[in-house]
Amino acid sequence: MELGFLGLGQMGSAIAERLQAAGHHLHVYDPSAAALAGFAQGGAAACTSAAAVADAAPIVFACLPNGAVSQAVAREVAGGRAVRTYVEMSTIGSPALEQVRQTVAARGIDLADCPISGGPKGARAGTLTVLCAAPPDIRARIRPLLEQVGRTIFEMGDRTGQAQLMKLVNNLINAANLATAFEALVLGAKGGLDPDQMVAMLNVSTGQNSATLTKVPKAVLTGSFDYGASLATMVKDVTLGLQEAEVLGVPLLVHQQSATLWRLAEQQGMGAQDFTSLITLLEGWAGVTVRSRPQPG
Repeated sequence: MELGFLGLGQMGSAIAERLQAAGHHLHVYDPSAAALAGFAQGGAAACTSAAAVADAAPIVFACLPNGAVSQAVAREVAGGRAVRTYVEMSTIGSPALEQVRQTVAARGIDLADCPISGGPKGARAGTLTVLCAAPPDIRARIRPLLEQVGRTIFEMGDRTGQAQLMKLVNNLINAANLATAFEALVLGAKGGLDPDQMVAMLNVSTGQNSATLTKVPKAVLTGSFDYGASLATMVKDVTLGLQEAEVLGVPLLVHQQSATLWRLAEQQGMGAQDFTSLITLLEGWAGVTVRSRPQPG
């Protein structure tokens, strides 16, 4: 198929690579000339604008950094001569997504709300979780394509915005899990407990969660801090989740506290670092580190 793809950052490029590997001919655009050049070398058509992509491809995917960019890009896409289905894979929250929907719908373009979860590594491996909210005919139209980039597809409903909400529910829990796990592990390390043994015990007991099962072993105990997403992205998603809660009139007392910690880290200049680096802020306060200890011999 002739497909369009807008946004070739860490996540977008990985998803676009999956579609290209499946045999589709891509029309791509990103402000980064280097990102475009890489796809052009693989046979994609490097376009000069989002509008040019929408002029060439009937189905256009977008994976963009925030709601303001998504809305600006949607205005360009809406004038496209070829596009009939716009697949928004960005995590931007329901209000911004509704603005995108209204913009493209005014020109007869269908919108699918399809945020993803799993990080760039999952995108390249084809193991993403894809959430999809759209009328049934639109979901059926794009599902074969979604199955080429994700292992698990959750159809969240007929109304756009429902997938955004589910993604933010997931990200709020993820952020809180990380914050509480990091605090508790720093506490244990300060009291002399072995970090590896702490994580091993947690992972066969009631304290286990995605932080202790994957993120801490892979990126904290090793000291690599390279799980694959920036701390600023986590702050963005937590903020969007709190905004959704305010609109729906739901108090999120615990998540407000989690957000305070994430925002403090960003204010300390850590926004561009991997989100797992949050623990280093807590370690600095306590004067300890949570790292694997050298093995004897």
